[in-house]
Amino acid sequence: MTDTSGSAIPADERSLLVHAYVDGELDPINSLAIGRQIAADPVLRGEVERIQALRQAVSERFPRERPSPQLMSRIEKAIGRTPNPTPVSWRALAASVALAMVLASGSTWIALRAIESEQFGEAVIDSHMRALMAPQPADVASTERHTVKPWFNGRIAQSPQVVDLAKDGFPLIGGRVDVVDATPMATLVYGRRLHLISVSAAQTGRRSEAPSFSRSTKGYNLVHWSEDGVTYWATSDLNIPELLTFARSFQSGLSGRG
Repeated sequence: MTDTSGSAIPADERSLLVHAYVDGELDPINSLAIGRQIAADPVLRGEVERIQALRQAVSERFPRERPSPQLMSRIEKAIGRTPNPTPVSWRALAASVALAMVLASGSTWIALRAIESEQFGEAVIDSHMRALMAPQPADVASTERHTVKPWFNGRIAQSPQVVDLAKDGFPLIGGRVDVVDATPMATLVYGRRLHLISVSAAQTGRRSEAPSFSRSTKGYNLVHWSEDGVTYWATSDLNIPELLTFARSFQSGLSGRG
C-alpha cells in the first residue's frame, strides 16, 4: 500500500489510515487515494467491514444518551449560541426530509448548493493547487479525448464531455477526480504554454450560460459557465482574458463532442 506520493506505507500504519478513513478524518485527496486502495485490496476491505461492524455493535449496545436540557443550555451559553424558541412543525420536518432526499441525488447535488459562493470557488482553486503540487497533475495522462473520457467510467457518476482544443492552443493533458465540498468531481486538465488549466464539471441542470469571471485568489483566476445542464469551473494562473478565451472555445467545442 502506498500514500499519495507513491511511497510505501508501513504495515503498522495501515490500520490507522483505515480507521481515519472510516471516521472521515482524512483530507479529501488522501481519502480518495485510500478509498481506491481499499477497493483494490481484499485485506483492507475486510478491515473496513470489521471496523464498521464493531461500531454498529457498540452503537446498539451502548446507545448515546441525550444530554439533559440543563447541559444543553450550558453548552449553548458557552459557545454563544442562541436557542431557537420556535418549535419545529411536522410540515417543516417533512420538508427537511424531502430536501435531504434531493441532496442525496448524485445528479443534482451541486445544483441545490451555492455554486457561485466564495467557499465553493476557493475549494475548486484549492483542488487545482493540490494537483500542481502532485507528481503529476492528471491521474490519466493523454492527449486523446477518447482515452480520457472512458477513464472516468466507474470512477465518477457521469463521465464528462471532453473537448479537443489543441487547434486553439489549449492541448488536452489528461484528467483526474477531485473532491470538492466532500463530493467527487470529474476534472479535465488542459495546457497553455507553461500553464495548466483545470476544468471541473458537475451535473446541475442549469440552463446554458456564457463563460463569466468568478474571482481571483491566491494568484489563480476562476471562470464558470453552463451547457446542457452541466456547469464547468476552469481555474488557472493564466490571465483572465486568456482563461475566458479557453472557456468560450470549450463551450463552442461541445457542439462537436463525441
